[in-house]
Amino acid sequence: MVAISAGYHVAMYLDALEFLEEERETWAPFEELATLSDEQLAISLEAAHGWSGRALMGHLTAYQEIATQVATELAVNETSPTMAKVEADWEARGGDVVNAEVDADWAALPIDEVRERFRTVPGQLRGYLTVVPETRWLKHPAHQRFFSEETTEHYEEHRADLEAVLAAARG
Repeated sequence: MVAISAGYHVAMYLDALEFLEEERETWAPFEELATLSDEQLAISLEAAHGWSGRALMGHLTAYQEIATQVATELAVNETSPTMAKVEADWEARGGDVVNAEVDADWAALPIDEVRERFRTVPGQLRGYLTVVPETRWLKHPAHQRFFSEETTEHYEEHRADLEAVLAAARG
C-alpha cells in the first residue's frame, strides 16, 4: 500500500519484519552475482548501461553501507547526520557526480574485498534495522523513504542491469 505523507510516497508496513522480508526478497536475485567468476564480473555490457557485474555489486553495496550507517545512528538518536549529509550532497552535486565517485571508489578495491562486502553488508543492514526503534525508521516518513530508496527501490532500478549481466554470464 502506498500513502502520501509529508510530500513523500511511503509504503505502509505493519511492522519491521514486513519491510525486512520485502527487502530480503527483492535483494535475493542479486546474490547470484556472487556465483560468477572474476572474469564474468569484469565484462562491461551495453545492455547494462556499460556496467559490469562487479560495478553493479559495488554500486548497490555502497548504498547499503550508507543505509547501515544511517541505521546505526538511528538506533541511538532521533536523527542521522549521515542521512542529512548524503541527501545534501546528492542535492548539491547531483546523483550523476555522486554515483561516479562511488563507482570509482569501488572500482579501485580488490575484487576479494568487493565480494566480501557484497556478501556481508546486506545482512549487517538488516541486523542494524532490527534494533532501530520502528518510530525512527518504519513509522517516520522521511527515514522510511530513505531506507526504501537505498534498498528495494534501488534494487528494482538495477534489475534490468542484473538480468543483462546474468544473461551474458550464462552465454
